[in-house]
Order: sequence, then C-alpha cells, then structure tokens
Amino acid sequence: MNIDTFVFIMEIIGTIAFASAGAMVAVEKEMDLLGVCVLGMTTAVGGGMIRDLILGVNPPVMFQNPVYALVAIAFSMLVFIVAYYNHKLQESKLYVAYDRLMLVCDALGLAIFTVVGVNAAWNMEYETTTFLQIFVGVLTGVGGGVLRDVMAGNTPYIFVKHIYASASIIGAVVTIVLMNFFGELTGMIAGAVIVFVIRIFAAYFKWNLPRIRKD
Repeated sequence: MNIDTFVFIMEIIGTIAFASAGAMVAVEKEMDLLGVCVLGMTTAVGGGMIRDLILGVNPPVMFQNPVYALVAIAFSMLVFIVAYYNHKLQESKLYVAYDRLMLVCDALGLAIFTVVGVNAAWNMEYETTTFLQIFVGVLTGVGGGVLRDVMAGNTPYIFVKHIYASASIIGAVVTIVLMNFFGELTGMIAGAVIVFVIRIFAAYFKWNLPRIRKD
C-alpha cells in the first residue's frame, strides 16, 4: 500500500468518526436534520479546511474532492435516523455503550486527523518548519471540534474537559520525530496510536490540566 492510499483510507475513517460524533452533539441539542448534517460535516471537514487555508491550498481539499463532505453528510443522516427511531436511547442501557462508542469515534478522529495534518504540512512543495507541522497537525485534529462546539453553543471541549489538544500535540511531535527516522507510514501509525491511547486514558481516568476554580 502506498502512502497516498493509506492517507486516503485514514481520512475516510476519520471523517466517519468525527461526523458521527458531531451529529450526535446536534441530536442532543435537538437540532433538525439540516442542523445534524451541518454539524456532522463541520466536525469532520472543518479542521482540514482551516489547515488548507493556512497552508495555502486553494480551494481547500474538501471542495476539490467532495467525497469527504458527502461521506460526512451520509453518516450524519444515519445517526439522525437511528436517533429518530430510538427516542429513548439516552434513557436506555444501550446509551452507556453508545456513549463509549462516541468517545472512541472522537478519539479516533482526533488521532487520524492530527497525523494527516502533519503529513500534509510535511509534503508541501515549499519548506515548512517543525513548528508549522505541529501547529497544522493539532489544528487539523481539533479544529472541527472547536467549530462544532461554537456552533452548538458550547464552550469548546478542548478548553474545559480532559486532556484533548495536549494528546494531539504529543502525537504530532512523535509523528514528526519518527517520520524523520523511519518514514511517513511508520510515523503516522505510531503518532495516531499515541494520540488515541492518551485520549482514551484521559477520558477513563479523568485526566485534566491544572485550572483555577472560583470555589
């Protein structure tokens, strides 16, 4: 498998994961079908769009190849349909399992889009710095979620709950270091695994960065 095929497969998986997580936020906010689709698509492709604007890719990849947006919309609609015909899902025993599935989807999307973002900056025709590669990787990973939370009227998740962006930063650094020594494929796989594991552990053990509380 060449690197382009690998990146495309990862992007599709990440798109599905983030679209599902974003759509569920919209369902919980009692948005209509359009709102669910918009929020799901924004979560899935928003970070990539911001990445492309920073890197000077014009128009952004989501417009050059609409497959990502179409996949995001399709899975957002699927989430809406499942929720529509299961009104009491949040009150059932299945909700705990579903909530965990959404956590896995969110962590998977964060992991994949972080390393895909790093790889995009790495392969630009012009020379990019390590700082730019890390910044773009993290922004690709968390950007869609930030847009989702703002549109849903929530404080962005990355600022208030559990280690999130920090996991993306660590994964981006690991990706770049390993890409320098072992190549793109190894670096991306290892970086994605690191982000995913840290994110899951942070949620499970409720790891948080220090904060100042009023009480």
